[in-house]
Amino acid sequence: MTAAEPVAGEPGGQVGSEPGAARLAAGLLDAEAERTRQAAAERDVLFADELLPGVGGQALTLREGLAAGGAATFVTLTLLSAFDELETATLGVLAPDIRDAFGMSDGAIVFLSSASGAFIVLGALPMGWLADRSRRGRVAGWAGLAFSAFVVACGLAANVFLMFLARLGVGVAKSSNLPVHGSLNADTYPIGVRGRLAAANAATGRIAATLSPLAVGGIAALAGGDDGWRWAFFVLGVPTALVALFAFRLPEPPRGRQEMRAVLGEVVAQDAPAPVSVEAAFARLMRIRTTRTVVLAFAALGFGLFTGPVLTNLWLEDHFGLGTFERGVYGTLGGAGVLLVLPFVGPYYDRLYRTDPARALRLVGLLILPVAVLIPVQWLMPNAPAFAVVQMLPLILLSAAFAMVGPVMQSVSPYRLRGLGAALAAVYIFFVGATGGSLLSALILDSYDPRVAALVIGVPSTLVGGLMLVRSSGFIKHDLSLVVAELREELAERDRQARDPEHVPVLQVHDVDFAYGNVQVLFGVGFEVRRGEVLALLGTNGAGKSTILKAVCGLGTPSRGVVRLNGKTITYVAPERRGRMGVRLLAGGKGVFPGMTVRENLEMAAFQLRDRDQAHRDGRLAYVLDVFPDLAARPGPLGLAPVVVQDLLAVVERLKADGLTMVVVEQSLNVALSIADRAVFLEKGQVRFTGDARELTERDDLARAVFLGRDGG
Repeated sequence: MTAAEPVAGEPGGQVGSEPGAARLAAGLLDAEAERTRQAAAERDVLFADELLPGVGGQALTLREGLAAGGAATFVTLTLLSAFDELETATLGVLAPDIRDAFGMSDGAIVFLSSASGAFIVLGALPMGWLADRSRRGRVAGWAGLAFSAFVVACGLAANVFLMFLARLGVGVAKSSNLPVHGSLNADTYPIGVRGRLAAANAATGRIAATLSPLAVGGIAALAGGDDGWRWAFFVLGVPTALVALFAFRLPEPPRGRQEMRAVLGEVVAQDAPAPVSVEAAFARLMRIRTTRTVVLAFAALGFGLFTGPVLTNLWLEDHFGLGTFERGVYGTLGGAGVLLVLPFVGPYYDRLYRTDPARALRLVGLLILPVAVLIPVQWLMPNAPAFAVVQMLPLILLSAAFAMVGPVMQSVSPYRLRGLGAALAAVYIFFVGATGGSLLSALILDSYDPRVAALVIGVPSTLVGGLMLVRSSGFIKHDLSLVVAELREELAERDRQARDPEHVPVLQVHDVDFAYGNVQVLFGVGFEVRRGEVLALLGTNGAGKSTILKAVCGLGTPSRGVVRLNGKTITYVAPERRGRMGVRLLAGGKGVFPGMTVRENLEMAAFQLRDRDQAHRDGRLAYVLDVFPDLAARPGPLGLAPVVVQDLLAVVERLKADGLTMVVVEQSLNVALSIADRAVFLEKGQVRFTGDARELTERDDLARAVFLGRDGG
């Protein structure tokens, strides 16, 4: 499929500098902005609540939900997550001991401890990419084995540098939790139990974290000496490896199965999906308002969430004089409070979500806002027991809220991008939040004590994060409606292909929205190109012709809609791979390198054939020279004579006869009618006409717009 766009002439004229001209320009911009807002409002899809995935219907018990997918997947992944939590808590408790063993400053140990969150980012993207295209149990298994090995390496570290490398490995290995574990659980178990599964997962991790301070303190005290802390890492590595081995045997459910069952009542069979581009996936995900707001909110929360435990333990030792075992006891008491609340949060979230998803998401934000008040109260406590008691309240609220981020992200992310959606959250939470918080803490600790760092970072981060989550609750129904619309379209397309598999269009563009930043330029654009057909894409300057070609070729990612090639979805496929799949863009005026000869330009065009044999490339070059014989006679210079330009129409006919499918962007209606089978007319980012090219001449309003558009912009 080839898309071609010749150079469009720019209208002449000058822009006046008078105030009247400025007012006119401002008025036009305001009018266009208002039109964009109105068109976007008209395009808002909002289905009735009972049609949204996971809303309405009969409530499920947790046992019924687990039975629907088999408990093995949840148990295995939960245990692996629990070991991650245990390791995190272990590092928090042992931070003063590690600091003393290596002669580090408070700022350095805070950075080393919290920066493991940044290391998670290094693995989040490849883990998310693998989760969206590979067998997820195997990915979780390999990640678990790597985690076990690097945890043991932490205990063996002989200096700060080796500890840093071990922490790097631990962070990369544990990055599978959000993208891989979350994606696999979401497709294995019904939507109606996602809150309880997340709460149960968090509770198990909290049990491990709650017991960790006591166990770690006991192991370090039992081992004795300055190196007693190392044995805690040795002990942790063994059970992690055993559970990781079992993960390799977990079943792989169809992707999007639960949403399809909830919305369509059946699971749409899927061929092997086209590989997803990380850049395209992130661009699409960040256009989902709920996703964008939630990841930014938890990025803000991450500033205080990951530095808090380390700052707390430093304060308990330096200010209250508590040793390792005593800090472990207080940490265990704080974690016990979380365990009392999590069993109620998950069911309440599921119940709210089943009746009103907006209320469920608002709950997450409301859990966080009181923490902004409780943090100053905690750090003003005069003794260790009071400090530990007050600490329980922020810990409970933050843990409950953080446990629900997975269900929220799973609900609004397209199922093909669920792994990368979780990876996106990890990038913001752990890189922006954890790394930013650790760096800021280290800077503050150089001049002040841990209490100042906790107050300066914790109060604003929780306030901003909580308010953003409350705000995001206003978007979730709209974003869930988009999920419904996409699933219905996918089912309809499957049925259409089943009815008439011999006539699947080469190119399908369906319901595409596209925006440059906050300016939307395409509104629900859709058309099809049949095999061997020439489709003329017509419209005035600025109508969106070039933009839709970019979306087709992968040079831009639509904020909504689907692009298919030969019936296969390529919406998130990288442009270079689309080129290998047969999509070509010949951009008007920008299709050659001016400083190179004709021959050199042709050789550059053959670069994508570098993996083929020389005979194949020579054959393709010979074909091009046969189509354009004037080029064969002039391989040295660059440029086309006017007579060659006049022959281009005959070339299009030749290519059509050779079986190429083409979309031609043309300003001239007469030229379009002479070469095209059908035409699509765009105006202000919307399709105004689709049909036989000659029918366009019967539409005086559209034909006049084409002609006037050429001269009047």
